[in-house]
Amino acid sequence: MSVPAGHHKRRNGVMSKTTPASESRPSEHDHDHGGTDADAPRSVGGSRAFALLLVITGAAGLLAAWVITLDKFKLLEDPDFTPGCSLNPVVSCGNIMTSDQASVFGFPNPMLGLAAYAAVICVGMSLLGRARFPRWYWLTLNAGMLFGVGFCTWLQYQSLYEINSLCLWCCLAWVATIIMFWYVTSFNVRKGFLPAPAWLRTFFSEFTWVLPVLHVGIIGMLILTRWWDFWTS
Repeated sequence: MSVPAGHHKRRNGVMSKTTPASESRPSEHDHDHGGTDADAPRSVGGSRAFALLLVITGAAGLLAAWVITLDKFKLLEDPDFTPGCSLNPVVSCGNIMTSDQASVFGFPNPMLGLAAYAAVICVGMSLLGRARFPRWYWLTLNAGMLFGVGFCTWLQYQSLYEINSLCLWCCLAWVATIIMFWYVTSFNVRKGFLPAPAWLRTFFSEFTWVLPVLHVGIIGMLILTRWWDFWTS
């Protein structure tokens, strides 16, 4: 005769209590969260659109870094070489490539881009394959992109106000970095990986696109005003 779950049963003179199966084994909630988020950080993936954005912006940045690297090698072989994107006194990739700022870490800057943008493409492709990553992974990616957008901002200042020239391939890398940075930041805020007030999470849920458009627009205005006389002559 079976004993209902939770009822007492006498065994060898000792009263014992049966426990329901649902109470004796860990719940699905406990397995997923481990009691607290700190004990077992949840892993999350991204949407197909987000994954494609990372792949496309990563590919754009990789293309820019690849072309600049090839032209840099050609300049080292032949100091008289003129890169194809050197169109006029302002849009002159050659001036950028031969500057001290083009090798901040002791090697050509685009070589750093080759590794960084390739990594972004790998993340995007993994997300397309429905990969899921923990909080620390997303924050590391965000930190890398924060460094990237900060480095690009410094290069933008150097290009406009110190070197006094513009590189179109560099501009492509800037735009790609800005877009991926804001969308990864938005992702982390909306998932709760970055602390933010409710209104900011709501804003990112609806208007993430505003920030990269505004960011790129400001750079465009700076470029326009920096060489206004040249553009209007």
